Amino acid sequence: PANTQAPHVASSPVPCFLPETSSEKNKLTEHQSCLCTVSVLVYGIICFKKGNTRRSQLMMRARVIAQGCTFAALLGGMAATAFKSRQ
Repeated sequence: PANTQAPHVASSPVPCFLPETSSEKNKLTEHQSCLCTVSVLVYGIICFKKGNTRRSQLMMRARVIAQGCTFAALLGGMAATAFKSRQ
């Protein structure tokens, strides 16, 4: 019969964290900027439903800026990955 037990792995009392790579940092920035864009959009929609049109317009303008930052982060991440793969 085959051995059905998992192999023994020595456990360390101290957690081991691997250093972040640049692509992981880029993904974090991309996720943060996407979250910011969605947050501004949702808040703008809430303001619109409550009848606060001035704040809603301000949030929609902020959304456009946040979307631009998100696009720049995605483009920068792609460029960094492409540049790194060529080296």
